[in-house]
Amino acid sequence: MKRYIALLRGINISGKNKVVMVELKKEFENLMFENVKTYLNSGNVIFSSREENTEEITKQIEEMLKKNYDFKIPIFVLEQERLKDILEHAPTWWGSDDKAIYDNLIFMMPPITFKEVFEEIGEAKEGLEKIQNYKDVIFWSFSRKDYQKTNWWSKTANTNVSKKLTIRTANTIRKIVKM
Repeated sequence: MKRYIALLRGINISGKNKVVMVELKKEFENLMFENVKTYLNSGNVIFSSREENTEEITKQIEEMLKKNYDFKIPIFVLEQERLKDILEHAPTWWGSDDKAIYDNLIFMMPPITFKEVFEEIGEAKEGLEKIQNYKDVIFWSFSRKDYQKTNWWSKTANTNVSKKLTIRTANTIRKIVKM
């Protein structure tokens, strides 16, 4: 059995797209996934499966979500080992203990590519934010006090590519990779 992580995008934000994690956990168990855990109220589900094809797992979850919710919930599924590999390739400036910096990991949901995201959003603002691509993720860090001055802050939420991205903090990623 392999361990997987499903990241649900855009749920439980400001009272919109409400998904109760206890119920979601039960629905994952009904799909015959094992050792299901959720983390936070923002759509992080960690589980084990005998199925080794993430596309097939994604289809199963999408069908379940479509049946149970009246809004579309984009998801990104990856193997826990793949997330470990991603963290091993984090740039040295990402994920530090510096409280003045906010570190995020942006997951690009296929078929979107870094090239498309970069063309839509553009360069990181020097001195305020940093980005680095690795496979289908983007490491992104920015100054907490100046976040509104960054180029990526508003554009990751308000551009054509925003619905094809899901973002988690470095702390969240570190927790779910160990679950």
